[in-house]
Amino acid sequence: METIYLDDFLDDGIIKEKSFREKVSAINWQDYNSKRVMIKGCTSVPVPTWAYLILTAQLSQFADDIVYGEPCSTVKIFKRKS
Repeated sequence: METIYLDDFLDDGIIKEKSFREKVSAINWQDYNSKRVMIKGCTSVPVPTWAYLILTAQLSQFADDIVYGEPCSTVKIFKRKS
């Protein structure tokens, strides 16, 4: 399972929309093609809902499964129909 850590998107200790979108644009989404991906839920700061939506929208074009949370208790967000 591939993991996306939301702490990687922090800018001066918070998630700012402009820099978040720039970092999302720089990701090679093909790396997640046909994979199971977890958006790791624990971060050092609160995460705005729009951040999850943006990541999920991008991932859903490539990943087979998208889950949220911690490895021991994930919540399914998206599953590609076979």
